[in-house]
Amino acid sequence: MNPRGRERGRGRRRPGQGPGEDSADSAPRLREEVASTGVYGHHGDGPDFGPSHLPLAVQGAPWQPDLCIAEAGPAGLHYWETAAGAAPIPRDSKMYSQRFGIVQREVKGPTPKVVIVRAKPPKVQGAEQHLERIQRSHQKHHAILASIKSKERDRLKVEWDQHNDRRFVDSLVKARIKDAMQGFIINTEERRNKLRELLASEESGYFTEMQLKEETIEEKKDRMRDKTRLLKEKKEKERQDLVAEKLNQQFRERCEELRAELFCIHQKKVCEERKAQIAFNEELKRQKLVEEQMFSRLWEEDRLAKEKREAEEARRQKELVENTRLGLNAQITGIKAQRQAEQQLKEEEARFVEDMAREQEIYRQYVAQRREEERAQEKELDRILEAEKEKKFAETDKELRLEKEARRQLVNEVMCTRKLQVQEKLQRKAKEQEERTMEQERINEGLKELNRGEKENFARRSSVAQEYRKQLQMQMSYQQQAREALKEEERREFEAGVAANKICQDKIREILSFHQVLPRNIHPMRRACPDKLPP
Repeated sequence: MNPRGRERGRGRRRPGQGPGEDSADSAPRLREEVASTGVYGHHGDGPDFGPSHLPLAVQGAPWQPDLCIAEAGPAGLHYWETAAGAAPIPRDSKMYSQRFGIVQREVKGPTPKVVIVRAKPPKVQGAEQHLERIQRSHQKHHAILASIKSKERDRLKVEWDQHNDRRFVDSLVKARIKDAMQGFIINTEERRNKLRELLASEESGYFTEMQLKEETIEEKKDRMRDKTRLLKEKKEKERQDLVAEKLNQQFRERCEELRAELFCIHQKKVCEERKAQIAFNEELKRQKLVEEQMFSRLWEEDRLAKEKREAEEARRQKELVENTRLGLNAQITGIKAQRQAEQQLKEEEARFVEDMAREQEIYRQYVAQRREEERAQEKELDRILEAEKEKKFAETDKELRLEKEARRQLVNEVMCTRKLQVQEKLQRKAKEQEERTMEQERINEGLKELNRGEKENFARRSSVAQEYRKQLQMQMSYQQQAREALKEEERREFEAGVAANKICQDKIREILSFHQVLPRNIHPMRRACPDKLPP
């Protein structure tokens, strides 16, 4: 079944069908749906396909074929109509083609783009099956609707029961809570009454006990007599103690011998304390003199060590400058020799092609000689570094024996920094060695390329020479930067050492300026009255 044919043919009655036939139909709605069933067929000369109605009738009624008229357009057939006045054709057991022959189903209409399509005879069995399927689908649909309504009713019923149960439980809980609160209030009042009665009984018992324990007049008189006697005895004892103290004081004031003895004892103690104070002051002066001498000696040693370090630094800087100058002179000499060799090679290449092997050998010898010179320079530099390192270690050991713990720590830091510098120098030497190795590899590759042709050889050697010249210039600039960085690092190191030394001296002076004598060395008289004694 085509839904497109159903939509276009649904709800249209054939012109040849009268009201009597419609009323004679046992299932008008089903017949209308089945009568609207269409199939697709070819219409006209174009490739468009449209639905073709199958005229259906109830079983046992005469079959009436209809002519379906459709308007053809770019989008297909727009509407359908049936040809009025179609004569009924009786049903026959023969096929349609046997009874009528091959008849064209498409007939041109009175206007352009109008085509009349003959309807095909229906397939009774297929229509009945379709009717059964439609009935079954309607039954299933109604059954599903009934099931949904039943489930909805059950759900509403369950929800209503749950709502009633919740209301019942809430009312029951509220009633029980109300009963419990009333019972609690009643119990509280009962407990309050019992407590009130208990307090009243205890109070009456206390009053009775107090009345029973009340003192008599005789007991009260005896207690007052004892208290009066004790007060008199205490007052008499205090009077006797005061009299004895006053008598002792009077004796001290009036007895000349006792006063003389006490004065002698006091004078003797004062003299002893004064002698101790004088001795203490002398000891302080002596210690102060010793400290001043010690600090003067330390300052002098520090000054001499500083002058020695400055002289050593100046000598080392001078040696470094001299070594640098010698190295630069050697490099300049090597560069000049290399330039002369390159010029000679260029001239010999222009004149003698056959002497290329000899020139290559000469160049290899020159490179080997240059390598030996660089190795000798590196060995000389290592020897100088080792000598400087040994001198530095000796000086450090000497300073460690002379200086205190702060200077010892400073020297350790300096040694660590120096070791780092030596390691950096060794790393730089390794890097330079690697660069020289790479340079030698490039030179060997350039020598191999010389055998490929005279012009190519000449151009390649020129480029190699220029590259080597650039590498030498870069190496010289790199070494110059390394030396400047080393000088800057040594200058910062020297300034850091000077600053650390200055901080150490300032701290020593601060400690000496705020130095105080320990409490155990202070004279008792000075501790008793510090304002009366001279500073």
